[in-house]
Amino acid sequence: MQNITTSYLHLPASNKLINMSKKTKPHSFHIPVMGLAFTIDSPIKVAKYGISSVISIVDDFLIEKMNAHYSKKFELPFKAISTKVEDYRAKRITSYLNTVDTIVKQTFEDLKNNFEVKSSELEKYIAMLPDFSEIKKSFKAVLNKGIKEDIMQWVQHNLKPGSIDVNIMTKLDKVNYKKGTKLATEFNDAHAALRGFAQSNLESSVVLSAGMNPRLYSYFENFEDFYPTETGYLKKKIILKVSDYRSAIIQGKFLAKKGLWVSEYRIESGLNCGGHAFASDGYLMGPILEEFKNNKTSLIQDVHTILVNALKSKGKNIPTEPLNLNIAVQGGVGTFEEHEFLLDNYNIDSVGWGSPFLLVPEATTVDNETIDALKIAKEKDLYLSNISPLGVPFNSLKGNSNENLKNKRIAANKAGSSCPKKFLVSNTDYSEKAICTASKKYQTIKLNELKEAQFTTSKLAEKSTQITDKACLCEGLANSALIKNDIEMKGEAQGVAICPGPNMAYFSKELSLKEMVNHIYGKANVITTTHRPHIFIKELTMYVDYFSKKVDEFKDSLSAKNEKYLNNFKENLSNGITYYKQLFSSSRKYFESNKNILLKDLETLEQELFKIPIPVLVKV
Repeated sequence: MQNITTSYLHLPASNKLINMSKKTKPHSFHIPVMGLAFTIDSPIKVAKYGISSVISIVDDFLIEKMNAHYSKKFELPFKAISTKVEDYRAKRITSYLNTVDTIVKQTFEDLKNNFEVKSSELEKYIAMLPDFSEIKKSFKAVLNKGIKEDIMQWVQHNLKPGSIDVNIMTKLDKVNYKKGTKLATEFNDAHAALRGFAQSNLESSVVLSAGMNPRLYSYFENFEDFYPTETGYLKKKIILKVSDYRSAIIQGKFLAKKGLWVSEYRIESGLNCGGHAFASDGYLMGPILEEFKNNKTSLIQDVHTILVNALKSKGKNIPTEPLNLNIAVQGGVGTFEEHEFLLDNYNIDSVGWGSPFLLVPEATTVDNETIDALKIAKEKDLYLSNISPLGVPFNSLKGNSNENLKNKRIAANKAGSSCPKKFLVSNTDYSEKAICTASKKYQTIKLNELKEAQFTTSKLAEKSTQITDKACLCEGLANSALIKNDIEMKGEAQGVAICPGPNMAYFSKELSLKEMVNHIYGKANVITTTHRPHIFIKELTMYVDYFSKKVDEFKDSLSAKNEKYLNNFKENLSNGITYYKQLFSSSRKYFESNKNILLKDLETLEQELFKIPIPVLVKV
């Protein structure tokens, strides 16, 4: 784009106000939540450019430290909230979200008001918009007319910041205690996090992930901001991260019965994503998106009817027509062609780009040591690990500093973490109060049990590794922000755990925000390798491998339930392959150049799947 400074300085004034006739989001992508720290301050960095991102509100200790850090940096008033204060967790979250909201509003106003400054933030905002953006087209139109006042008023009325969204893992809803007494459910971790968001000044969305929590969902009814106003406006919205259509319709109807509308279903690939990998039963991204596309209208109508009846019974405002519903997708997207195809073919409203942004310091918060490790990571270095205390597969990077410190403790016969935060406690085998499987307490008990068992040396080593594999993610996923911002760290050193998806292997250098956005919109290509598989092929490859491991896992302990699970899994994968064959063989422009390669990859994977024999339960 031309330098806008010279165009602004001496333009004639006019009273005519030019507005966009079509309101639209500035960008067709968003930055999903990553870890606890990696997107903890992303809105402060990118929202002023119209880019939406998601903050994790799990760790109130990290949130309190980041609140103090940014309050000082932007000269805002700050009052520390002690753990002795009643409801401190929710209050910390509310305070930090209000700080972020204040900073974003302030920096966004500065961006709009300093439009005459050379190389201004406004110029950066406009330059990063996609060429098809209605905002960009409208701006060029008013710029070409050369009337200074029109430009000033256009900027004030037509630009908007990205959304400051938050994420809650619904199952991280630990019961809390005070002086040994169990607190009421509303003080559970996820409940308190929701209250912290609900009581904040934000006008944005909460992203609910990791499955359905009926008790937490019911708690939404306590907050007026989640109900529509007379005009149908929702100050706070609900986004559900789902793995398939069935899950969406069940959860959507459950919430609608309480008068709560789901404003977006965010479909995430079960395996081809970062962090915890919630594998589906062999359902693949393409067929899932097709089902949402074909059923979106009926989904809206069915849920709207339930919503209206619920709002009527509660005496709430009833929308005259169905509220807006978006469909988004994320997990493994890596090229402009994939981005464009998802938007176009499945009528997607936004595409999530996660792991590649870990190499963009202007957007995320990753310490230098970890960035260096990510830059050189290859496919073999990015793997589905067993390190999560939740017992869910977890995408990880080999040789991260958290892993190195963990291994040193194991070698010194000091396995396990001191577990200062206890967000991931889940095991109640040894006490009524849950403990974490990555903790010293738990691992010491389990390792002592092994010593008393009659195992061979190799079996003992295998069992020991299964125990000590678990890592302290509460600290590991939070430390990056503390290291990057030189914030004091106390207690046992845990290093940094990082959770990139497998797509990270194809991005190999540190990027500016503009470079990354240009890559997303096809203005540049930052991937140097020519061997990156298509997003659908990569996910299918991972599922075939996952299925093979599940077959091996169930061989020695086969049950009727497991046998049925494996048969359904294989059938779903087979159906997905058939769908992709038809898709890739179509005349769509997206597959013209690589159709033969894609079909060959499919054939290879189909043969691999066919060769995996499902064990048969012998009936006596």
